[in-house]
Amino acid sequence: MIKTNIKDMLATYDKKNLTIGTVCSHSSLQIFNGAKKEGLKTLGISVGEKKKFYDAFPLGKPDEFYIVDKYRDIARFSEEFREKNVILIPHGSFVEYLGAENFLHLQIPTFGNRNVLSWESDRNKERLWLEGAGLTMPKEIKNPKDITKPVIVKYHGAKGGKGFFIAKTYEEFKKRVDESKSYTIQEFVMGTRYYIHFFYSPIRKDAYELSKGSLQLLSMDRRDETTIDEVQRLGSIQELEELGIHPTFVVTGNIPIVMRESLLSKVFKMGEEVVEKSIELFGGVIGSFCLETVVTENLEFKVFEISARIVAGTNPYISGSPYSELIQPNLSTGRRIAQEIKYGAEKNLLSEILS
Repeated sequence: MIKTNIKDMLATYDKKNLTIGTVCSHSSLQIFNGAKKEGLKTLGISVGEKKKFYDAFPLGKPDEFYIVDKYRDIARFSEEFREKNVILIPHGSFVEYLGAENFLHLQIPTFGNRNVLSWESDRNKERLWLEGAGLTMPKEIKNPKDITKPVIVKYHGAKGGKGFFIAKTYEEFKKRVDESKSYTIQEFVMGTRYYIHFFYSPIRKDAYELSKGSLQLLSMDRRDETTIDEVQRLGSIQELEELGIHPTFVVTGNIPIVMRESLLSKVFKMGEEVVEKSIELFGGVIGSFCLETVVTENLEFKVFEISARIVAGTNPYISGSPYSELIQPNLSTGRRIAQEIKYGAEKNLLSEILS
Protein backbone atom coordinates (compact mmCIF):
# COMPACT_ATOMS: atom_id res chain seq x y z
CA MET A 1 0.00 0.00 0.00
CA ILE A 2 1.05 3.56 -0.73
CA LYS A 3 1.20 5.74 2.36
CA THR A 4 1.22 9.51 2.06
CA ASN A 5 1.82 11.87 4.96
CA ILE A 6 -1.63 13.37 4.51
CA LYS A 7 -1.94 14.66 8.08
CA ASP A 8 1.40 16.45 7.76
CA MET A 9 0.37 17.95 4.42
CA LEU A 10 -2.94 19.15 5.89
CA ALA A 11 -1.36 20.57 9.04
CA THR A 12 -0.79 23.98 7.46
CA TYR A 13 -4.08 24.11 5.52
CA ASP A 14 -6.67 26.78 6.21
CA LYS A 15 -9.73 24.52 6.30
CA LYS A 16 -12.05 27.50 5.74
CA ASN A 17 -10.25 28.60 2.60
CA LEU A 18 -9.87 25.44 0.49
CA THR A 19 -9.28 25.35 -3.26
CA ILE A 20 -10.43 22.56 -5.55
CA GLY A 21 -7.88 21.79 -8.27
CA THR A 22 -7.80 19.45 -11.25
CA VAL A 23 -6.41 19.10 -14.76
CA CYS A 24 -8.40 20.96 -17.43
CA SER A 25 -9.80 17.93 -19.21
CA HIS A 26 -12.28 15.04 -18.91
CA SER A 27 -14.83 16.27 -16.30
CA SER A 28 -13.14 19.47 -15.15
CA LEU A 29 -16.01 21.78 -16.15
CA GLN A 30 -18.30 19.79 -13.88
CA ILE A 31 -15.76 19.65 -11.04
CA PHE A 32 -15.16 23.42 -11.14
CA ASN A 33 -18.90 24.13 -11.42
CA GLY A 34 -19.69 21.87 -8.46
CA ALA A 35 -17.01 23.53 -6.34
CA LYS A 36 -18.32 27.00 -7.21
CA LYS A 37 -21.84 25.96 -6.22
CA GLU A 38 -20.46 25.04 -2.80
CA GLY A 39 -18.54 28.31 -2.44
CA LEU A 40 -15.05 26.84 -2.91
CA LYS A 41 -12.19 28.36 -4.88
CA THR A 42 -11.02 26.56 -8.03
CA LEU A 43 -7.68 26.05 -9.76
CA GLY A 44 -7.22 24.61 -13.25
CA ILE A 45 -4.02 22.90 -14.37
CA SER A 46 -3.73 23.34 -18.13
CA VAL A 47 -1.16 21.36 -20.09
CA GLY A 48 0.57 23.23 -22.91
CA GLU A 49 -1.61 26.30 -22.94
CA LYS A 50 -4.71 27.83 -21.40
CA LYS A 51 -7.70 26.36 -23.21
CA LYS A 52 -9.68 29.26 -24.65
CA PHE A 53 -13.03 27.45 -24.59
CA TYR A 54 -13.22 27.82 -20.79
CA ASP A 55 -13.98 31.52 -21.39
CA ALA A 56 -17.26 30.43 -22.97
CA PHE A 57 -18.36 28.68 -19.75
CA PRO A 58 -17.97 31.15 -16.86
CA LEU A 59 -19.71 28.84 -14.37
CA GLY A 60 -17.26 26.05 -15.22
CA LYS A 61 -14.12 28.17 -15.58
CA PRO A 62 -11.55 27.91 -12.77
CA ASP A 63 -10.71 31.02 -10.78
CA GLU A 64 -7.01 30.53 -11.57
CA PHE A 65 -4.99 28.65 -14.19
CA TYR A 66 -1.58 27.03 -13.85
CA ILE A 67 0.10 26.28 -17.17
CA VAL A 68 2.53 23.35 -17.33
CA ASP A 69 4.48 22.04 -20.31
CA LYS A 70 3.71 18.43 -19.54
CA TYR A 71 1.81 16.46 -16.94
CA ARG A 72 4.90 15.45 -14.97
CA ASP A 73 5.61 19.12 -14.29
CA ILE A 74 2.64 19.20 -11.90
CA ALA A 75 4.84 17.80 -9.14
CA ARG A 76 7.04 20.94 -9.33
CA PHE A 77 4.13 23.03 -8.05
CA SER A 78 3.41 20.90 -4.99
CA GLU A 79 4.57 23.50 -2.49
CA GLU A 80 2.70 26.34 -4.24
CA PHE A 81 -0.46 24.27 -4.38
CA ARG A 82 -0.23 23.45 -0.68
CA GLU A 83 0.22 27.15 0.10
CA LYS A 84 -3.05 27.76 -1.74
CA ASN A 85 -4.81 24.99 0.26
CA VAL A 86 -5.36 22.99 -2.93
CA ILE A 87 -7.08 19.61 -2.86
CA LEU A 88 -6.66 17.72 -6.12
CA ILE A 89 -9.55 15.84 -7.72
CA PRO A 90 -8.37 12.91 -9.86
CA HIS A 91 -10.14 12.00 -13.09
CA GLY A 92 -9.38 9.57 -15.91
CA SER A 93 -7.23 11.88 -18.05
CA PHE A 94 -5.35 13.21 -15.01
CA VAL A 95 -4.27 9.75 -13.82
CA GLU A 96 -3.68 8.23 -17.26
CA TYR A 97 -1.44 10.96 -18.65
CA LEU A 98 0.46 11.76 -15.47
CA GLY A 99 1.02 8.05 -14.94
CA ALA A 100 -0.17 6.00 -11.98
CA GLU A 101 3.26 5.86 -10.33
CA ASN A 102 3.79 9.63 -10.58
CA PHE A 103 0.26 10.28 -9.36
CA LEU A 104 0.82 8.06 -6.33
CA HIS A 105 3.77 10.16 -5.21
CA LEU A 106 2.33 13.66 -5.67
CA GLN A 107 2.83 15.58 -2.43
CA ILE A 108 -0.55 17.31 -2.68
CA PRO A 109 -3.69 16.27 -0.76
CA THR A 110 -5.87 14.29 -3.15
CA PHE A 111 -9.52 13.32 -2.88
CA GLY A 112 -10.01 9.57 -2.58
CA ASN A 113 -7.76 6.65 -1.77
CA ARG A 114 -4.65 6.41 -3.98
CA ASN A 115 -4.21 2.76 -3.01
CA VAL A 116 -7.06 1.92 -5.38
CA LEU A 117 -4.85 2.69 -8.38
CA SER A 118 -2.98 -0.60 -8.33
CA TRP A 119 -6.25 -2.54 -8.04
CA GLU A 120 -8.03 -0.63 -10.79
CA SER A 121 -5.26 -0.34 -13.40
CA ASP A 122 -4.20 -4.01 -13.28
CA ARG A 123 -7.00 -6.08 -14.80
CA ASN A 124 -5.90 -9.22 -12.94
CA LYS A 125 -6.13 -7.49 -9.55
CA GLU A 126 -9.36 -5.83 -10.64
CA ARG A 127 -10.88 -9.26 -11.27
CA LEU A 128 -9.71 -10.47 -7.85
CA TRP A 129 -11.44 -7.47 -6.29
CA LEU A 130 -14.74 -7.67 -8.18
CA GLU A 131 -15.13 -11.44 -8.16
CA GLY A 132 -14.04 -11.45 -4.52
CA ALA A 133 -16.96 -9.09 -3.91
CA GLY A 134 -19.30 -11.68 -5.39
CA LEU A 135 -19.91 -9.93 -8.70
CA THR A 136 -20.25 -11.85 -11.96
CA MET A 137 -17.71 -10.87 -14.61
CA PRO A 138 -17.41 -11.93 -18.24
CA LYS A 139 -15.43 -15.14 -18.56
CA GLU A 140 -11.71 -14.56 -19.02
CA ILE A 141 -9.87 -16.49 -21.72
CA LYS A 142 -6.34 -17.18 -20.51
CA ASN A 143 -5.02 -18.77 -23.71
CA PRO A 144 -5.84 -16.97 -26.98
CA LYS A 145 -5.77 -20.34 -28.74
CA ASP A 146 -8.98 -21.14 -26.83
CA ILE A 147 -10.95 -18.39 -28.63
CA THR A 148 -13.95 -20.14 -30.20
CA LYS A 149 -16.53 -17.34 -30.09
CA PRO A 150 -16.49 -13.52 -30.01
CA VAL A 151 -14.20 -12.00 -27.39
CA ILE A 152 -13.13 -8.45 -26.60
CA VAL A 153 -9.46 -7.72 -26.05
CA LYS A 154 -8.71 -4.86 -23.66
CA TYR A 155 -5.39 -3.23 -22.84
CA HIS A 156 -4.64 -2.31 -19.24
CA GLY A 157 -5.22 1.23 -17.99
CA ALA A 158 -7.81 3.97 -18.64
CA LYS A 159 -7.54 4.65 -22.36
CA GLY A 160 -11.13 5.50 -23.30
CA GLY A 161 -11.50 2.24 -25.20
CA LYS A 162 -8.57 2.98 -27.50
CA GLY A 163 -7.07 -0.15 -29.01
CA PHE A 164 -9.81 -2.50 -27.78
CA PHE A 165 -10.96 -4.94 -30.43
CA ILE A 166 -13.21 -7.93 -31.11
CA ALA A 167 -11.83 -11.25 -32.27
CA LYS A 168 -13.73 -14.40 -33.14
CA THR A 169 -10.77 -16.70 -33.76
CA TYR A 170 -7.16 -17.09 -32.70
CA GLU A 171 -6.08 -16.02 -36.17
CA GLU A 172 -8.01 -12.73 -35.89
CA PHE A 173 -6.52 -12.15 -32.45
CA LYS A 174 -2.94 -12.64 -33.70
CA LYS A 175 -3.47 -10.22 -36.58
CA ARG A 176 -4.57 -7.37 -34.34
CA VAL A 177 -3.00 -7.78 -30.90
CA ASP A 178 -0.16 -5.52 -29.74
CA GLU A 179 2.03 -7.95 -27.80
CA SER A 180 4.06 -5.09 -26.30
CA LYS A 181 1.09 -4.13 -24.10
CA SER A 182 -0.56 -5.97 -21.23
CA TYR A 183 -4.04 -7.12 -22.17
CA THR A 184 -7.03 -9.14 -21.03
CA ILE A 185 -9.30 -11.33 -23.18
CA GLN A 186 -12.95 -11.48 -22.11
CA GLU A 187 -15.97 -13.17 -23.61
CA PHE A 188 -18.14 -10.68 -25.49
CA VAL A 189 -21.41 -10.47 -23.53
CA MET A 190 -24.61 -9.60 -25.38
CA GLY A 191 -26.87 -7.19 -23.52
CA THR A 192 -27.49 -3.55 -22.67
CA ARG A 193 -24.60 -1.49 -21.32
CA TYR A 194 -25.12 0.54 -18.14
CA TYR A 195 -22.34 2.60 -16.58
CA ILE A 196 -23.48 3.12 -12.99
CA HIS A 197 -22.16 6.12 -11.07
CA PHE A 198 -21.91 5.65 -7.31
CA PHE A 199 -20.61 7.82 -4.49
CA TYR A 200 -19.27 6.25 -1.31
CA SER A 201 -18.77 8.36 1.81
CA PRO A 202 -16.87 6.77 4.70
CA ILE A 203 -17.72 9.73 6.95
CA ARG A 204 -21.50 10.12 6.49
CA LYS A 205 -24.41 7.77 7.24
CA ASP A 206 -27.24 9.62 5.53
CA ALA A 207 -27.85 7.32 2.55
CA TYR A 208 -27.71 3.55 1.84
CA GLU A 209 -25.90 2.51 5.00
CA LEU A 210 -22.84 0.27 4.91
CA SER A 211 -20.62 -1.16 7.66
CA LYS A 212 -18.85 2.19 7.56
CA GLY A 213 -20.43 5.26 5.99
CA SER A 214 -23.03 5.19 3.22
CA LEU A 215 -23.55 4.77 -0.51
CA GLN A 216 -25.40 6.89 -3.07
CA LEU A 217 -26.44 6.29 -6.67
CA LEU A 218 -25.98 9.56 -8.56
CA SER A 219 -26.50 8.74 -12.25
CA MET A 220 -26.01 6.31 -15.16
CA ASP A 221 -24.91 6.58 -18.75
CA ARG A 222 -23.93 4.56 -21.76
CA ARG A 223 -21.03 5.43 -24.03
CA ASP A 224 -21.03 6.50 -27.65
CA GLU A 225 -18.17 4.55 -29.18
CA THR A 226 -16.65 4.79 -32.62
CA THR A 227 -16.92 2.83 -34.78
CA ILE A 228 -18.76 -0.05 -33.13
CA ASP A 229 -21.95 1.99 -32.60
CA GLU A 230 -22.23 2.89 -36.29
CA VAL A 231 -21.04 -0.17 -38.21
CA GLN A 232 -24.59 -1.44 -38.75
CA ARG A 233 -25.16 1.46 -41.12
CA LEU A 234 -22.69 -0.06 -43.58
CA GLY A 235 -23.44 -3.76 -43.22
CA SER A 236 -22.62 -6.66 -40.95
CA ILE A 237 -19.40 -6.72 -38.94
CA GLN A 238 -18.31 -9.81 -40.86
CA GLU A 239 -18.79 -8.06 -44.22
CA LEU A 240 -16.80 -5.05 -43.05
CA GLU A 241 -13.99 -7.14 -41.64
CA GLU A 242 -13.68 -8.93 -44.98
CA LEU A 243 -12.97 -5.45 -46.42
CA GLY A 244 -10.36 -4.79 -43.72
CA ILE A 245 -12.61 -2.48 -41.66
CA HIS A 246 -12.54 -3.45 -37.98
CA PRO A 247 -14.91 -2.04 -35.31
CA THR A 248 -13.20 0.09 -32.66
CA PHE A 249 -14.28 1.22 -29.19
CA VAL A 250 -12.93 4.77 -28.79
CA VAL A 251 -15.31 6.73 -26.55
CA THR A 252 -16.42 10.03 -28.12
CA GLY A 253 -19.34 10.95 -25.87
CA ASN A 254 -21.84 9.84 -23.24
CA ILE A 255 -25.58 9.22 -23.43
CA PRO A 256 -27.95 9.65 -20.44
CA ILE A 257 -29.87 6.54 -19.47
CA VAL A 258 -32.28 5.35 -16.75
CA MET A 259 -32.62 1.74 -15.66
CA ARG A 260 -35.90 -0.01 -14.90
CA GLU A 261 -36.65 0.58 -11.23
CA SER A 262 -36.99 -3.10 -10.32
CA LEU A 263 -33.24 -3.54 -10.90
CA LEU A 264 -32.14 -0.87 -8.41
CA SER A 265 -31.96 -3.28 -5.47
CA LYS A 266 -29.40 -5.32 -7.40
CA VAL A 267 -27.52 -2.13 -8.30
CA PHE A 268 -27.14 -1.10 -4.67
CA LYS A 269 -26.20 -4.62 -3.61
CA MET A 270 -23.39 -4.65 -6.19
CA GLY A 271 -22.16 -1.24 -5.01
CA GLU A 272 -22.28 -2.36 -1.40
CA GLU A 273 -20.28 -5.53 -2.07
CA VAL A 274 -17.64 -3.64 -4.06
CA VAL A 275 -17.14 -1.08 -1.29
CA GLU A 276 -17.05 -3.64 1.52
CA LYS A 277 -14.46 -5.73 -0.33
CA SER A 278 -12.39 -2.63 -1.08
CA ILE A 279 -12.28 -1.75 2.62
CA GLU A 280 -10.94 -5.22 3.33
CA LEU A 281 -8.36 -5.13 0.51
CA PHE A 282 -6.94 -1.61 0.59
CA GLY A 283 -8.87 0.64 2.97
CA GLY A 284 -11.81 1.50 0.74
CA VAL A 285 -12.70 3.08 -2.61
CA ILE A 286 -13.59 6.62 -1.48
CA GLY A 287 -15.88 9.03 -3.28
CA SER A 288 -17.13 8.51 -6.82
CA PHE A 289 -16.71 5.25 -8.70
CA CYS A 290 -18.38 3.61 -11.67
CA LEU A 291 -19.35 0.00 -12.30
CA GLU A 292 -19.36 -0.77 -16.02
CA THR A 293 -21.98 -3.43 -16.62
CA VAL A 294 -23.96 -5.36 -19.16
CA VAL A 295 -27.53 -6.42 -18.35
CA THR A 296 -28.50 -9.60 -20.18
CA GLU A 297 -31.95 -10.53 -21.49
CA ASN A 298 -32.37 -12.56 -18.29
CA LEU A 299 -31.88 -9.32 -16.29
CA GLU A 300 -28.57 -10.52 -14.92
CA PHE A 301 -25.65 -8.14 -14.40
CA LYS A 302 -22.17 -8.83 -15.65
CA VAL A 303 -19.59 -6.30 -14.49
CA PHE A 304 -16.71 -5.93 -16.90
CA GLU A 305 -14.78 -3.06 -15.31
CA ILE A 306 -14.62 -0.51 -12.50
CA SER A 307 -13.44 3.11 -12.67
CA ALA A 308 -12.51 4.31 -9.19
CA ARG A 309 -13.01 8.06 -9.60
CA ILE A 310 -15.33 10.53 -11.34
CA VAL A 311 -16.06 9.33 -14.88
CA ALA A 312 -16.92 11.41 -17.95
CA GLY A 313 -20.28 9.67 -18.05
CA THR A 314 -21.40 11.96 -15.24
CA ASN A 315 -20.99 15.04 -17.49
CA PRO A 316 -24.56 14.96 -18.89
CA TYR A 317 -25.77 15.57 -15.33
CA ILE A 318 -24.22 18.90 -14.32
CA SER A 319 -27.72 20.02 -13.28
CA GLY A 320 -28.59 16.68 -11.71
CA SER A 321 -29.84 13.31 -12.91
CA PRO A 322 -33.18 11.51 -12.46
CA TYR A 323 -31.50 9.80 -9.48
CA SER A 324 -29.59 12.67 -7.86
CA GLU A 325 -32.67 14.89 -8.11
CA LEU A 326 -34.24 12.53 -5.57
CA ILE A 327 -31.35 13.32 -3.20
CA GLN A 328 -30.93 17.06 -3.76
CA PRO A 329 -31.87 19.37 -6.66
CA ASN A 330 -29.02 20.20 -9.05
CA LEU A 331 -26.68 17.65 -7.50
CA SER A 332 -23.89 16.61 -9.88
CA THR A 333 -21.04 14.28 -9.04
CA GLY A 334 -18.71 17.28 -9.13
CA ARG A 335 -20.86 19.09 -6.58
CA ARG A 336 -21.13 15.96 -4.41
CA ILE A 337 -17.32 15.78 -4.28
CA ALA A 338 -17.17 19.42 -3.15
CA GLN A 339 -19.82 18.75 -0.49
CA GLU A 340 -17.83 15.82 0.89
CA ILE A 341 -14.69 17.93 1.14
CA LYS A 342 -16.57 20.78 2.86
CA TYR A 343 -18.17 18.35 5.31
CA GLY A 344 -14.80 16.73 6.03
CA ALA A 345 -13.26 20.14 6.73
CA GLU A 346 -16.12 21.19 9.02
CA LYS A 347 -15.98 17.93 11.02
CA ASN A 348 -12.16 17.69 11.04
CA LEU A 349 -12.36 14.46 8.99
CA LEU A 350 -10.40 15.44 5.88
CA SER A 351 -7.74 12.83 6.57
CA GLU A 352 -10.48 10.17 6.24
CA ILE A 353 -11.29 11.11 2.63
CA LEU A 354 -7.96 12.43 1.30
CA SER A 355 -4.68 10.70 0.58
